Amino acid sequence: MPMPQRRRRMKRRISKPKVCRFCEAHVNYIDFKDGEKLKGCQTEKGRILPRRITGNCPDHQKMLTIALKRARIISVVR
Repeated sequence: MPMPQRRRRMKRRISKPKVCRFCEAHVNYIDFKDGEKLKGCQTEKGRILPRRITGNCPDHQKMLTIALKRARIISVVR
């Protein structure tokens, strides 16, 4: 007769609330020519980091996505 398996309880990580850094800096428009600012919002492979990781608000995340895609076209960011 097999023994019943124990279930391990996962500990929840308490994280601080993420704040949109573009809102803190009062940014109205994210420029696609500013490569240094855009590189911080990508992985090493060049994928766009999601909102749940960066903490961006929906408006700035949309602006960031458009700016990154435009920057890729003109080869500012890889």
